[in-house]
Amino acid sequence: MGGATAHRSLACEGEMTNVTLAALAIGGVFAVAGALSERLASAWPADEAQNRPFGWRTICLAVVSGLAAAGIVGRSELPWWGTGGYLALLGLLLVLTATDLEQRRLPHLVLDPLIVLAVLFVPFNPAVDPLMALIGAAAAVGFLGALALVVRGGLALGDLYLVAPIGLMLGWPMIFTALFAAAFLAAGTSIILLIGKRVGMRSYIPFGPFLVGGAVLALLVDERTLALVR
Repeated sequence: MGGATAHRSLACEGEMTNVTLAALAIGGVFAVAGALSERLASAWPADEAQNRPFGWRTICLAVVSGLAAAGIVGRSELPWWGTGGYLALLGLLLVLTATDLEQRRLPHLVLDPLIVLAVLFVPFNPAVDPLMALIGAAAAVGFLGALALVVRGGLALGDLYLVAPIGLMLGWPMIFTALFAAAFLAAGTSIILLIGKRVGMRSYIPFGPFLVGGAVLALLVDERTLALVR
């Protein structure tokens, strides 16, 4: 009996080691992807590209991207293909984050494939029931749409397109973890930028990166995410 217990303990340790190695490897890949996304956004779409040189924004996006991917892999209880689906969505979200930060836009050339992939993932996602996914997307779009009517100029149409696949990915009620996290991130960042006189009271700050950040935080801290439900 003691031998069986020791064998199970070794198996668990081996599994944890494999997960850790996978998280580190995928985190490294996404760190590179984050840096490449920032470099792409500095040159594309070309009509508003500023060709910003490599700098602190490149490094920050690389580090955050790597940590986000590693964290998702590390805490996921899903089969490998389920985790892979979330990582594929995260990859597209990274590109949109970079372009929104750099050019204040969410290009449909990336946004549309994100929506299609999120829709296709719904019937297979082992972490979210399909009905809850649809309710999550509808609630997110409805909530932000109502907010856009109240806060004139605070949200762009692209934000509504962006929050729909995030709602499908997280489902109900986890989408509100993401939305509240996004609101806090946006408020905190705005205050810091105002204090540092980097922006004015009437300056436009893109909300897309905060939506992505809120979604990532929901995946990392909400225990109801990345867990098998079916």
